[in-house]
Amino acid sequence: MRDMLEGSQAIARAVALCRPQVVAAYPITPQTHIVENLSKLVADGKLTTELVSVESEFSAASVALGAAAAGSRAYTASSSQGIMLMSEVLFNIAGLRIPLVLTCANRAIGAPLSIWNDQQDSMAVRDAGWIQLYCADNQEAVDTTIQAYRIAERCEIPVMVCVDGFVLTHTMEAIDLPTQEQVDGFLPPYRFNRALDPRRPISIGTLVAPEYFSEVRHANHKALERAIDEIEAADRDWAEVSGRSSGGLVEVLGDPEARIGILTLGSATGTLLEALDEYPDLGPVRLIRLRCFRPFPFEALRRACAGLEQLAILERALSPGLGGIVGTEVRAALADLEGTLHIRDYAVGLGGRDIPLSTLPRVLEALAVPESERFRILDVNLEQLPEEDR
Repeated sequence: MRDMLEGSQAIARAVALCRPQVVAAYPITPQTHIVENLSKLVADGKLTTELVSVESEFSAASVALGAAAAGSRAYTASSSQGIMLMSEVLFNIAGLRIPLVLTCANRAIGAPLSIWNDQQDSMAVRDAGWIQLYCADNQEAVDTTIQAYRIAERCEIPVMVCVDGFVLTHTMEAIDLPTQEQVDGFLPPYRFNRALDPRRPISIGTLVAPEYFSEVRHANHKALERAIDEIEAADRDWAEVSGRSSGGLVEVLGDPEARIGILTLGSATGTLLEALDEYPDLGPVRLIRLRCFRPFPFEALRRACAGLEQLAILERALSPGLGGIVGTEVRAALADLEGTLHIRDYAVGLGGRDIPLSTLPRVLEALAVPESERFRILDVNLEQLPEEDR
């Protein structure tokens, strides 16, 4: 069924189709509309779930952890400072191998205070042990949410579905919502083999001595590596059900034979695709969209970049004192190609700054300078800064 929906409303509908048994709800801009819409579905009798209105994001993550550990399909959502507040619990959820889904409506982290979009929040918890999938548009956010539950429950690893705040969450799009029958056929009822049961008492999250800690971390790491196959399989199987692919691990758009590539995550993909039509005289460009950031898809990325001579990485976050987060990992994956592959890394759109179509020619112009900086914030206005910070 096709309907005109706000991104947050569409995500809430997708969550409802997955039949969550517990939803932990706490409002924070720009995620608020997701849990508001879930609450309305419950009030209207269209969703049967235990909706728990908690007092903080820490509590939201804790309720979702406990619910999933006890055998219930669970969901929560957050943004920005909320992700930071629940970060302790995010590490515990992943370390305990608890399968659940969280939507991160990406928003900048203070200071300075900003309610607008970049991806610093999810990037800040990239090492928590969660699968991270980044959506380019709201249709993909719907489809990825449904896929995320199957991935999480088969791998026993939590999945964070990342959607750009406001740019997607508050934007109206024509959305194809699947039927309940389609989702039920794709996503079987939740069954957690290690579910807590007072009739068979067990302990989880107990103290682990140094003699065993490394082995636990090794097992978590290997489970995330194995999840690569399940992420690809879920997207492939959902495409058979719905007729839509969400891009797998890494999606190649534009000209696949181009020698110049631009890599990005999230909604900036749509901007760059439109810019390719707006500036046809710039020549062929291979647009590479990194959909899966954790686990990092080394082999898929290397295939997507094969034959490139120049690569620009556009990201909406940074690691102060280092530079690009995504760029650093891409360089590591392509390390043996440097020398033949000219790589440059640019942060754009921080704190919700607009990414206009003219970003494309600006990136290509910067990339063409052989000895240019390995990383810089491309859209910074240096005239606003004191001399020592330029």
